Order: sequence, then C-alpha cells, then structure tokens
Amino acid sequence: MTRVATILALLLGTLVMLFPFYWMTVTSLVSAARAAESASAATFQWIPRDMRFSNYPAALRKVGSKPWVGFADALSNTIVITTLCVVGQVLSCSLCGYAFARLRFRGRDTLFVIMIATMMLPQQVTMIPLFLLFRTLGWVDTIWPLVVPAFFGTPFFIFMFRQFFAQIPEALVEAARIDGCGHAGVWWRIMLPLCKPVIAITAVFTFISTWNDFLGPLIYLQSEEKMTLAVALNQFQNQYGDFSDMNLLMAASIVTMIPCIVLFFVAQRQFVSGLTLGAVKG
Repeated sequence: MTRVATILALLLGTLVMLFPFYWMTVTSLVSAARAAESASAATFQWIPRDMRFSNYPAALRKVGSKPWVGFADALSNTIVITTLCVVGQVLSCSLCGYAFARLRFRGRDTLFVIMIATMMLPQQVTMIPLFLLFRTLGWVDTIWPLVVPAFFGTPFFIFMFRQFFAQIPEALVEAARIDGCGHAGVWWRIMLPLCKPVIAITAVFTFISTWNDFLGPLIYLQSEEKMTLAVALNQFQNQYGDFSDMNLLMAASIVTMIPCIVLFFVAQRQFVSGLTLGAVKG
C-alpha cells in the first residue's frame, strides 16, 4: 500500500511539474486571441482545435529588427557565451578543487573556508563593483564580462570537485607520480577522467544558468547584434508592459528551452550520479 501511495504521489508531482510546459506548448499553437484567453481555466483548451505550427517561424522572424537575422545572432551569441562559460567553469573549478584536495600549503584550510563563505554573498552586492570594474577595463558591450568570471571558478563547484578528489585513493596518485607525472599530469590524466559525474553536473548547471541568464546580458550587452536569446525574448513585451503576442512568446520560449532539455537527457546518467555521489560515499 505504501508503494502504491508513493507511486501516485510521484505521478501527481510529475503532472504538476509538467503542466506549465504543457500550457506553454498549447499556447504556442493557438491564435493570439485564444492565447490571451488561455490564462483562464474556464477557457483553456487542453487540445487545441486549430493548431498553428506557423507560430514558430513567425516568432523566430520577430526576434530583432531584421527577420531571422536577429534570432540567428542571438542564438550564435548565446552558444558562444555558454560554451566558453562551461569550459571555463570545468577547468577552473577542477584545478582549484585539486589544489584544495591534494596540495599542502600554508593557509589552505583558511582559504577554503573564506571561499565557501563567499557563497553567502548575494549577487546584488557585487553587481555594481563588477560593472564599474568592467567599464574601467572597456569591456562593456562585449562578451568578456559574461565569460571571464567563469574562468575564476564558482565556490559551489570547487567544493564538489574538492570533495571528489579527496576521496580518490592516495596510492593511485602516488603510482602516477612514480610514472613521472607532476601535479598537472595527475590532474589531467588521473583526476579528470575519474570525475565525470562532477564534470557532468558542473556542465549542466553552468549551461542552464548561462543559457537562461537575462540580467547579465541585459547589463553588459548594449548592441542588438550582441544580445542573447534571453534578452531577445524580452522584445515581445510592448510599451504598455503586457504581451500582445503571447502565442509567439511561448513559441520562442519553447525553442529556447530545447537545448537545455536535450542536454539534460543526454547527460542524465552522469548528472544523477553526480547528485547522489555525496549520499553514497559521504
């Protein structure tokens, strides 16, 4: 009986989590008038009678001032920024995690505690100082303010790499050193191949947060040809603050979500393994 109740509870939770995505899909396939009415439960159509798949190309054409060019620019900019951030996070966080786990130096534990303490700082506290710094460097309206911080690591991911590296037997590291590997060789040849679950969870979290980031590109990117997809979606909001083309907005949003969904299913096994790593070996 308990097993049945657990399954029913999980199914109910799944339906609740999937309903917003279903509502977005239905709204993206109807007319603008029907989309405006779909906000009400009384007028919501669970299965649209007249599906308009033409909303998707129409939505992509509306991004930017030039049809199709605006979407292509926003997509390419988002791909470049996201790829660089993922690479930067994996490399910098794994290096810092290896240093905290395997290197012996004065003040290591103190520095680690200070790094963990920075996780309590809200983003709003550092927003203005960072903007002033990047403006002084002349990086405003470039991708560097969005990419360079990723190559300096994130405390949460550094902590994950450090905990994983600390669990690797010392005998394996000593064997690599006997074979002539230095710290760089041990990190590249031994540590990284063994920490695929941590790399997967770091890559997935970084990809999703960077792909959907709106505030950063809004602050630092001022040219239309340099905007990202998250900023481009904001163009569907008219001057009065409401959305006149809700169906097109939902269509563009679904297209934007597809890479995140595909990435999660591709890396699902490593992702789940990384999430349960601490619970299994704790």
